[in-house]
Amino acid sequence: MLFALSDADAAGNIREASDLAYDMLKEYTSAEKCDNLTVIGFLKGESDYTLMLDAHIDQIAMTVTNIDDNGFLTVAKAGGIDIRALPSRRVTVHGREKVTAVFCATPPHLARKGVKYTDISEIKLDTALGERAKDIISVGDLVTFSAKPQMLKGSRVTGRSFDDRAAVACLIETAKRLSGKKLPFNVAFVLSDGEELGLRGTRTAAFKINPDEAVAVDVSFGDGIGIADTDCKKLGKGGMIGISPALDRGISNKLISIAKEKNIPYQTEVMGASTGTDADMIAVTREGVRACTLSIPLRNMHTEVEILDIKDLEAVCELLCEYILAGGVKDD
Repeated sequence: MLFALSDADAAGNIREASDLAYDMLKEYTSAEKCDNLTVIGFLKGESDYTLMLDAHIDQIAMTVTNIDDNGFLTVAKAGGIDIRALPSRRVTVHGREKVTAVFCATPPHLARKGVKYTDISEIKLDTALGERAKDIISVGDLVTFSAKPQMLKGSRVTGRSFDDRAAVACLIETAKRLSGKKLPFNVAFVLSDGEELGLRGTRTAAFKINPDEAVAVDVSFGDGIGIADTDCKKLGKGGMIGISPALDRGISNKLISIAKEKNIPYQTEVMGASTGTDADMIAVTREGVRACTLSIPLRNMHTEVEILDIKDLEAVCELLCEYILAGGVKDD
């Protein structure tokens, strides 16, 4: 499931990943599509109380801003692109047909003083189409990374768009595990669009659902080279339960309590005034919503070689199921 979602495209008006996720979710819930690419699925419970689970379906991308007569493209960011990782990278341009292109790289033989880029517009994309590029590609077309997901050793995997397709896979798997069970309340599964563009999709979804509480499932910083232990958590040690003044401490404490009781691996992630996730937007929807985060440790975030551990996805699914079956914070 994760590989299928990772390998599908969803940025702006590209519907492939959203349609795929909708087909998966509707097997276990009463799924529907709302604004843009956002998908919502419901499982009916025994009360009118509603828990919203959110994971964003969109990925970072780029958009074409100029096409020259030699088939070279200039692009702008659509999300948090790390320009350090772009030279020599292969991408897909979503024009009238899909075009494989590569970011140009200056040969080291000629880069005597080194090459440093300060803006993505300085790194041109080579389509190899020459003057035909303008017949296939238009200004405004979207560009996404092309790397295929791959298994690594053990339970580790690498690929693009694990931010946040890994969490989308968790929500669909959670819906599968809960389908047919007696639930203490309604559960809304939201696969939201536009998180990378400013938490857009979850804003309208949360307004539509008007939940009593919510958990935003996302990725966060996994351990890696050059990252301080205080800024990350370890892959393979479980999901990261958010603790922040911007989050509901009751939900955080309940998740921790259940993880301990059920012997589910977990870690805590302490944040300041903002989490940078959809939870920030959900929490201030309508009259306010009790919200928390549950994140998957991820290496190489916002690149085409993100790395995660499948064991962490399993831990997140198990914790969500146990939390829901325990009634969340409905009666707390």
